[in-house]
Amino acid sequence: RARSAGTDHENDGWGRSGAGTFGAMRTIAVLAPLAAATLAIAGCGSDGASNDTVPTTMPADNPAETDSTDTPDSTDGADASEQLFPDVIDAEAERNGETWTISATLSSPYDTPERYADAWRVLGPDGTEYGERILTHDHAGEQPFTRSESGIEIPDDVTEVVIEGRDLENGYGGGTFTLTLPN
Repeated sequence: RARSAGTDHENDGWGRSGAGTFGAMRTIAVLAPLAAATLAIAGCGSDGASNDTVPTTMPADNPAETDSTDTPDSTDGADASEQLFPDVIDAEAERNGETWTISATLSSPYDTPERYADAWRVLGPDGTEYGERILTHDHAGEQPFTRSESGIEIPDDVTEVVIEGRDLENGYGGGTFTLTLPN
């Protein structure tokens, strides 16, 4: 089909008129702001470079829950494949006589059978380890996931513990959860 360049009233082959030079300019004038808006929106959010510690207050309706804290090892907002450690995002405690059952919820979106969150532990304020839950397989199809450990002995004078996750390759690290033990 023959086309004459420079007119704005010819058919462009798609059934539209105005595809000449003037029509192309109209198309660019319409698409340019859309492209700029898309780039601006894509630029919003975290670049993952911040190492600030940001506490998140948990609901007050359960006194056993206090807060989750992102540590410098936490990679909140980063690509899952780049995440080095699991984050503990929730925890609960229940007293059973002289011992405790701790339930911890971990987020490890990078989990595969080759590399996964393989444990979590309960630490006292002074760093004493009171218990550890070993995880023997990945939880790739269940994110986040919760597991419990019973029979954990915590001294009566300890009122808060910290739950920390462990990665199969990188060890302990990531976001921890500070848990206030119920009376």
